[in-house]
Amino acid sequence: MPSEHAQIRIISSTPLSENWGKLTQYTFDYRRRDGEWQRQSREVYDRGNGAVILLYNRAKRSVVLTRQFRLPLFVSQHHGFLLEAAAGLLDALDPEERIKHEAEEETGYRIEQVEKVFEAWMSPGSVTEKLHFFIAEYDDSRRINEGGGLIDEGEDIEVVEMDFATALAGIRSGDIADGKTIMLLQHLALEGIL
Repeated sequence: MPSEHAQIRIISSTPLSENWGKLTQYTFDYRRRDGEWQRQSREVYDRGNGAVILLYNRAKRSVVLTRQFRLPLFVSQHHGFLLEAAAGLLDALDPEERIKHEAEEETGYRIEQVEKVFEAWMSPGSVTEKLHFFIAEYDDSRRINEGGGLIDEGEDIEVVEMDFATALAGIRSGDIADGKTIMLLQHLALEGIL
């Protein structure tokens, strides 16, 4: 909760781009804790909220991840292929409904029951997106197709079933470097689920 001195006055907002998301430059006055006003300017990227799910199997002590190409990583001197939990934008749908659809589309597993574990702002310094985090059990009988995402959305997703201990070791080694995936893997470990 902001202190009594934290006050904001928006001076202007200038749209910079409205392609996949909306990038806006804001100029605002911020009243600092010492009572002084300070003029600041920031860019804010709004692409909508999303949901993420980590599928796990207690008997096999395994998880299902996806591997796909991410351009922002590639232009940041990374090879660009990231191991992640299945995720997607809400597109005005209920988070639970959306994540069931996303799990099936990306991994090929039809999941009926999901458990919401928390919500988090992933990069609040510049991005408006809030993620809804889910976990769900899977087994081989729930695999209804190969997954892989949608070609018309540019998706080419590899489905990776991985031993849970290997996934945790992947965090330490850097093989798993996606924040939302790390959070869900650590949630499973902290709660003693796997």
